[in-house]
Amino acid sequence: MKILVVDHETSARERLRQLLAETEGDHEVAGEACNGLEAIERCRRQPIDLVLLDLQIPGLDGLQTAARLATLERPPRVVLMTPGERARGGELLAPPAVLERLDKPVEGERLEAVLRRSQGLAWGRQAANRPSWPGRGEERRSEISAPYRGSVVRVAVRDVVYLQAEHKYVTVYHPEGQLLVDESLRSFEREFPELFLRIHRNALVARSRLEGLEKRPDGSTVARLQGRPERLTVSRRHLAQIRRWLRAGP
Repeated sequence: MKILVVDHETSARERLRQLLAETEGDHEVAGEACNGLEAIERCRRQPIDLVLLDLQIPGLDGLQTAARLATLERPPRVVLMTPGERARGGELLAPPAVLERLDKPVEGERLEAVLRRSQGLAWGRQAANRPSWPGRGEERRSEISAPYRGSVVRVAVRDVVYLQAEHKYVTVYHPEGQLLVDESLRSFEREFPELFLRIHRNALVARSRLEGLEKRPDGSTVARLQGRPERLTVSRRHLAQIRRWLRAGP
């Protein structure tokens, strides 16, 4: 995992480098930046997996920089480093690319925990580039996980109702709520072909939750899902395949 350290204070960058060197794990410091624009440019020019980003850098602040990093072709995950009193004062409205926050001064144990969680998420980011997925008889994920407010939330794959792509992220809808993950619909479709059915370029539904189709007055078709009030748009491209599957039965 390649890490970019972003802080306007030289001493802070040096301390982070030292902490990272003392922390076990498959990671390396790929570079440093002292402001947001430099960080964005570095992430454009070289592959960066994780950015340790100071909130109070001059010019573009940490939140603005994180928002711009999220628009890159290969956006890195971001850990926002905030003054302790600022972090306790209320929630920061951070963009989805922000994995979580670290209070400054950064403590070694806390940093190590963040790196472990980020390393685990790297599996999902690399998934779309794999040549093939495990077959039905081979080991694969039973849960989908994502960071949320300093912890990791997990949802059993069997509990997923549908998945919907939004920009560079996918929202996983389940009976207890929803989860934002840094993966692609294609990765889920390839890994679990017998569980999910594509109904639109931006949506997969759980085959076990698909109850039927409804025709709207405007001529469009929507999918009706078990236990859900919302209706999902079905594209013409996938309509015939969905009808065949419904006729055949689960």
